[in-house]
Order: sequence, then C-alpha cells, then structure tokens
Amino acid sequence: MNAFRKSSGCPEVTISAAALAVVVGLSVSLPAQAGETEAKSLLKAMSDYMAAQNSIAFGYDTNLEVVTKDHQKLSFASSGTVVLNRPDKMRATRNGGFANVEMIFDGKTLTLVGKNANLYTQAEVPGNLDHLVEALRDEFHRPVPGADLLISNVYDVLMADVIDVKDLGSGVIGGTECDHLAFRTKEVDWQIWIAQGAQPYPCRYVITAKDVDQAPQYSVQLRDWKTGSKVAADDFTFNASGAKKVDMKELTDTDELPQQFSPGGAE
Repeated sequence: MNAFRKSSGCPEVTISAAALAVVVGLSVSLPAQAGETEAKSLLKAMSDYMAAQNSIAFGYDTNLEVVTKDHQKLSFASSGTVVLNRPDKMRATRNGGFANVEMIFDGKTLTLVGKNANLYTQAEVPGNLDHLVEALRDEFHRPVPGADLLISNVYDVLMADVIDVKDLGSGVIGGTECDHLAFRTKEVDWQIWIAQGAQPYPCRYVITAKDVDQAPQYSVQLRDWKTGSKVAADDFTFNASGAKKVDMKELTDTDELPQQFSPGGAE
C-alpha cells in the first residue's frame, strides 16, 4: 500500500445524472454485521482449502491505482503466473508496462530476474513459503501479488484487525459464481470473491486505502486455477541463460509502478 500518496485536498468532481443515481442508490447503509457468521465461515473454508493444496498454479491480473499530487487517479495493470509446491517451492512471473520479472524459489535460494535488462540477483532465504512471503515483503520490499492468499493460514492473517464483516451474496468472476464478502479495518477496506463449490479458491481480492485521497485500490484477479496432478511439473531451478548477476540493489524496474510514480518519485 505504500505506493499510495496521501493528500489533504479535495478535487472537484462532476457526476452525470445516471452516475449520481447509482451513487444515491448505494448510499443506503447495509445492516450492521450483515451475515458476519456466514462470511467468516466461508473465508475459513477458503483458508482451509488453500492450505490443503500441495500444488497450485494460476494466472492473475492486477490493477494498482495511485493518486498524483494534483489528485488525478491513475491505474497500472499487469499480468502473470504463479506455480507453487508446498512447503517451500515457488515460481512467479509478472509482466506489466514497465517491468517483466520472474521469481524462483527452491526452498533455499531466492532468484529475482529482470528479463528486460537480462539481469538477475540471488539471496539465501532458507525456509518455507510463509517465510519467503514475509522476507519478500519486509526484507526485500518486493511482495508477490496477492501473497496473503498463498500462506498456510490465510484466515488468521486476513482477519487480523478486522472490525466489520459483511456477506454480500454472490457475484460472477470470469464466469465462476462466487461468494462476495466485505471486511473493514481502521486503515483499509477489503473484499474477496470466493468460488462456490468443492474448490473455494479466491477469484478476486480488492484492497481499498480509505485514508488516502480518493481511496485508491489494489486488486488481483485469479484465473486458470489448477491444483494437484493438474499442475504441470516444475523443477524450480534457475538457468541464467546469459543473464548477468548483480547485487539486489542494482536490480531496479521490478515494481508494478514506473519509477516516477514510486514514493519519492517525480509524480
């Protein structure tokens, strides 16, 4: 969330009559704690299902919103793939307008590859996937999109600091009927759409920074979900193939944002 910029100003907004009607229609408050017990149960079932999968593969699309100093909201899109074998192997790619990167983890060594620059860097991060997600976020500041959904206990992590829970019924994501749940903390609101049926995987995850000007959002949408024997074999080894090895700090342009929109950038 640290890509979002805070601003004290309020931009002028022109709303068409049709759009205003929609806004007014949605201004009616939902019942407090609507479907809280059911929503928690559905999220817990998703968490248990995810933790039980030894092999997972999916594609994803992300959308990251930022607000500029002059209150213009912009969106940056990227797509990628993730393959993981529990407890300690993962390969993830992300291709956006400003970066084409790959991450490989074999249980001991983390490799980050900048494909556009043909550079790579490595670090020793022995441990399981939970430890990797934590290190990528806190130590290397290069989080995996939707990483909260990949750890072994999704429920406890997502429910930390939640103060409001709602079950909003169903929705359809990529042709899959989903349960739509909404949660609030003091700093962010987040929503999740969970596939109905025997495979309750997360189809879409949206985080809203409600204390930031214009409440920008980050969303990740999953597709082509596969588990178990349907996941293609992957040896999780890295082949340099002529790429040059550099220090971690030298591998730039791996973010979902172009450099000028990063914290401290020109915009």
